[in-house]
Amino acid sequence: MADLIAVFQNPQALITLAVLLMAVVLFIRGTLAPELTGLLSVALLMATGVLTPQKALAGFGSPALITLMGLFAVSAALFRSGALDRLRELIASESIRTPRRLIALMGFVVAPISGVVPNTPVVASLLPVIEGWCAKRQLSPSRVLLPLSFATVLGGTLTLLGSSVNLLVSDISQQLGYGSLELFSFTAIGIPIWLVGTTYLIFAPEILLPDRGRDSNELGGSIDEIGYLTEVTIPEDSSLVGQSLHNSRLQRRFDVDVLELQRGKDSFLPPLADRTIEPGDRLLLRVTRADLLRLQQENTIQLAQRDSGSKNKKNFLSPEEGQKTVEVLLPAGSTLAGASLRELRFRQRHNSTVLALRRGQQTVQERLGQAVLREGDVLLLQAPIDSIRGLQASNDLLVLDQLENDLPTVRRKPIAISIAIAMLLVPTLTPLPLVASVLLAVIAMVAGGCIRAGEIQRSIRLDVILLLGSLSSFSVAMQSTGLADALARSLQYWLQGLPTYWALLVIFLSTTILTQFISNAASVALLAPVVIQLASSMELPPTALLITVLFGASQSFLTPMGYQTNLMVFGPGRYRFFDVTRYGAGLTVLMCLLIPGLILWQYG
Repeated sequence: MADLIAVFQNPQALITLAVLLMAVVLFIRGTLAPELTGLLSVALLMATGVLTPQKALAGFGSPALITLMGLFAVSAALFRSGALDRLRELIASESIRTPRRLIALMGFVVAPISGVVPNTPVVASLLPVIEGWCAKRQLSPSRVLLPLSFATVLGGTLTLLGSSVNLLVSDISQQLGYGSLELFSFTAIGIPIWLVGTTYLIFAPEILLPDRGRDSNELGGSIDEIGYLTEVTIPEDSSLVGQSLHNSRLQRRFDVDVLELQRGKDSFLPPLADRTIEPGDRLLLRVTRADLLRLQQENTIQLAQRDSGSKNKKNFLSPEEGQKTVEVLLPAGSTLAGASLRELRFRQRHNSTVLALRRGQQTVQERLGQAVLREGDVLLLQAPIDSIRGLQASNDLLVLDQLENDLPTVRRKPIAISIAIAMLLVPTLTPLPLVASVLLAVIAMVAGGCIRAGEIQRSIRLDVILLLGSLSSFSVAMQSTGLADALARSLQYWLQGLPTYWALLVIFLSTTILTQFISNAASVALLAPVVIQLASSMELPPTALLITVLFGASQSFLTPMGYQTNLMVFGPGRYRFFDVTRYGAGLTVLMCLLIPGLILWQYG
């Protein structure tokens, strides 16, 4: 307690604590995007004199951050050269017939790939393939999509390059004077975790994975085509004019639910079966993707205009006019969340027409233009190819469909794979630093034609770079003001008398729980400088405590928000919130029991 009292007598420590608490509140509430919260914290620490600009901004020039930027470019080159094509073909092959076999493939093949390639693009690339596999075998995607996310999370701790959080821990370790982590610093711990976790995924009772159904329309569409909300108008020459909804083609031939009918200033809610359809009626529909496009092609309906000032009467443009229909996801931290399409002026801002919206199992009752977007929403867009490529560079939207002509040439695949392997081997076998190896790999990818120079900038996730660069300042401020030491002594008081194994378990579990409410990078930045002070009392090297926090922040299996890939599969799998908790609870318990033991085995 004396240490905490001393903190309250230190103005700079008080300021740091206030900024820290403010950041935690903003991270939890989501008032600002995570990277903006990080930048605000850095600015406040500089403005109040807690840190000099050189110390506060040192994280933006750290080797770990430069390594991550280069890794984004290398990963983009791998995907665009078709490096995962063989895996996609394997998933679609006849040898993978059952969900258990597919989950085994995810665990033993996809997870190791996530050890060297960021897991977000891996999941985005494989989602449509796995959904197609489910449609072909008439299975619900909810039986296999959560294992896909969990497998990539397990693989992310196999090497230093598997996750941006790994690189942040390496950066914090170096800033605090303990040296940076090597490429395979925690691989000896990561491999048993990967194998045990994969075994759980394969043999977990099937009852833990819900069967949320699949689309049974006549086209045999995949889960991509379920649960879209859209708003349409009835043109004068529509075949629906003069018919009641009950007798119309909407009900007889298509899988369509009419949620609201608006006629002038009047709105009508279900039951609507006996309502006669008139020209100009505005309908709020829940419809499959395939049925929506077919209804438009037959001029049965038109997409309702939502953007004020739009003069276009043609709501859908044909593929011959250079348009393409794609799905995009609002990822965690998207600045579009919390606003409606009308407020965002989405069409003018992105040169894209929103055809429909899907929100997991939930039915969206608002009119499409007024529906407030949320993280995890999936939008069905129609836009020119160039606009879609622009969306691929956006941090606010994640394009789930692959553009057929987006790859340079498959002939570059062997070159890209060879460069990636060399990038991993050279720093392992030679004194060359990892950051130099990654940067040389970027240049080699451009020289080998695997990625264009202009695409490198688009491949870098600026939101991740800003967040990690700003969060590293927390560690420096907490260390220099004595706040980290005071908090560590308080934590040591509560852990006093516990065996080292149980103390590590408490640290791991605390990090895991905190990660469910704020980003895993923020969890690491807040806890790492505190727990590292416990090393001497626990008779462990500081690296052991850092890696405990690293795994606690990375092995996140309890909520959809706990990890980006959980959120990515949440909508397509039609999951409910506690589906993730039910399936991930057993895996979390396994990790809690296993990881402290592995830490002691490696460092004790």
